[in-house]
Amino acid sequence: MTEGSWGVTPVPERLRTLSTVDQTMLWANLGVSLLVLVLAAALVPAMSLPKALLAILVGSLVGNLMLGVAGLIGADARVPAMVVMRAPLGRGGSYVASGLNIMQCLGWATFEIIIIAAAASALSDELFGFGGKTLWTLVTGVVALVLALMGPVGVVRRVIRKFAVWIVLASLVYLTWWGISHADLGALWDQPGEGGTSFFLGVDFVIAITVSWIPLAADYTRFSVTRRAAFIGSGAGYFIGGFWMLALGAIIVLDRGLSEPTQIPAAVAAAGLASALALLAVTIDEADEAFANVYSTAVSLQNLVPRAPQRVLVTGIAVLATAGALTINLANYQSFLLLLGSFFVPLFGVLLADWLLSGRRYEGRDFFAAPGLRVGPFVAWLAGFALYQWIGPVGPSWWTDLVERTNPPSTQIGASLPSFALAFVLATGAIYLERLVRRPAAEPA
Repeated sequence: MTEGSWGVTPVPERLRTLSTVDQTMLWANLGVSLLVLVLAAALVPAMSLPKALLAILVGSLVGNLMLGVAGLIGADARVPAMVVMRAPLGRGGSYVASGLNIMQCLGWATFEIIIIAAAASALSDELFGFGGKTLWTLVTGVVALVLALMGPVGVVRRVIRKFAVWIVLASLVYLTWWGISHADLGALWDQPGEGGTSFFLGVDFVIAITVSWIPLAADYTRFSVTRRAAFIGSGAGYFIGGFWMLALGAIIVLDRGLSEPTQIPAAVAAAGLASALALLAVTIDEADEAFANVYSTAVSLQNLVPRAPQRVLVTGIAVLATAGALTINLANYQSFLLLLGSFFVPLFGVLLADWLLSGRRYEGRDFFAAPGLRVGPFVAWLAGFALYQWIGPVGPSWWTDLVERTNPPSTQIGASLPSFALAFVLATGAIYLERLVRRPAAEPA
């Protein structure tokens, strides 16, 4: 079995080759995204620029601390993220988490292909007078497929380490100059917010962007040489890319009035050849996100069907995501992100509680001899999800209307940290109770 197709069993030492620098480059590249750039429209102009930047900083610090710990646990466990979830939730509980993660990753893969195709089409139209969005969608799907078949180690060694990281860094510097060179930063700084979003909801939103990667973290950090490399690489790496893009996005959205991801490519491409080349570099880098989501969808499926060939799953997912990109319009991504956050923030609270009480180390039997369902931690997860939704209901209108009947609090306090804390505390109590129940049964008569 090759590094690109390693399944659910623990990664052997010979394949644990990604250093701190490798992981940092990988996660920084994953944080650089045209989609993340425009997600700042959820923060401004509702908030002032200083307030939005502070929310981005606080949310990034909290979210990336969670991501770094999740990456550390993945390096410790040496198995994919959804297999790790067998430890706190049991096999059956991990299947529920896998189903949610599959929907998340497939949705993101589709969104990323849409964004890349839109950028390529805008560049093609600006430079050659030919848009060809359908063609670029198909090409993007093929690129995502090829990268996913290479696997994390192959992508880092052959793509990111050799040239992608340097091209993207140069393009980001240029795009930053493009974004702020003609902006009146003083006027933007003094411009008051229009209201509608509180500071804590802004922090919540940024946390949701980051924690959407937590259910994928172990898929990549299991190839780390050490736990330290995984923690620093995933946490610091994504912080660099994500914070940079969101902060720049807040300025661009305020100054240029862009509010949809598909508006950015045309705006940048129209600014001249240098801007178009910079956009091309970021567009190429965007393929990292598509690769990651295709790859992690396949790996999550393997938790359900371990015997299924990973290459077959990767190919099927890439085809499905490409077909979705040809037929689905990108919309309501803010609610989509927050809905996913309502599942994965408390899920991380349960995982962290179980990992800490397991001596901060998992062993193979924790995954491969896991019970069918650990009821206590599973209920703690659901309770955290329920609290998240009660504080800040998000999702389809029928769901939010239903939650509104429970009289949620009117104060915009943010739901991430309360739901995480509740799930962590309840899971800790449930695990202690499990041990008390098991202890008498284990003692000889």
